[in-house]
Amino acid sequence: MIEVQATHEGVLKLNGVEVPCSVLKSGRRVLTQQGFLKAIGRARSAKGGQGSTGGVIPFLAAKNLQAFVDEDMREYLSPIAFTTVGGRPAFGFPAEALPKVCEIFIKARDKGVLTPAQIVIAGRCELIRDALALTGIIGLVDEATGYQFARPIDALQAYLEAVIRKELAAWSKRFPDEFYENIYKLRGWRWPGMNKNRYSVVAHYTRNLVYNRLGPGVLAELEHKNPPDPNTGRRKAKFHQWLTDDVGHPKLAQHLHTIIMFQRHCIARGYSYSRFVAMVDEVMPESDSTLVLPMEYAE
Repeated sequence: MIEVQATHEGVLKLNGVEVPCSVLKSGRRVLTQQGFLKAIGRARSAKGGQGSTGGVIPFLAAKNLQAFVDEDMREYLSPIAFTTVGGRPAFGFPAEALPKVCEIFIKARDKGVLTPAQIVIAGRCELIRDALALTGIIGLVDEATGYQFARPIDALQAYLEAVIRKELAAWSKRFPDEFYENIYKLRGWRWPGMNKNRYSVVAHYTRNLVYNRLGPGVLAELEHKNPPDPNTGRRKAKFHQWLTDDVGHPKLAQHLHTIIMFQRHCIARGYSYSRFVAMVDEVMPESDSTLVLPMEYAE
């Protein structure tokens, strides 16, 4: 059904992605499907194209997600056809659907039913959900106090971006303790804590899981810039200290966030370290490596 054309249009900057958005004459806020996909980490078009799949957003049509899409949620997940301010036909979803979709992926991840690619989406959804919750309460306070008429036009947008950057920065300052503790759990080793020296093989795991997957040539360049001392074998700095603040650290932060999501999932499911690495290989293969054929795993 075509609604009255949009009266206002703009771009929502979310999780490093620009999402076109509109307000319809009825007052309904909508996000475009392509922007919706990119926001949660789905770069390609949803299976089934424009429109719905049995009344459900196409990228929620996967069988392993159906148990988490209840009737109350379907009200928010109906596709909308509308016309833009310029009169062009457009297609999108209610803005309220974004946090609803995020909750679906997070709940499905916590139940351990997601595929490796879907786990990556769930990690991005968690960041979006938390950021939207914070900006929501800020908006309510502004409305109650009347500050909404005094604040700069893009104040909430800037706050949303700052919240996400701050959360990611917490990951990029250093490797979280949980990253190493989870490696020990997956290997079945007793965790001695961060104050004890870790097994030397853990450094190899870190190179493999992180630096060798950040991008082609990244590890080689870090090795070149930060070589080990010929006498002691130690390096003058940590590899992450050589990463740039504007590109390197945010990329490292996103990568670590995703790796830890995989770790948590595998620990909760009782998977082995080898199966964990295989799942990471499927979604974030090593740079310049040959893709591994899918295999069945016997725990």
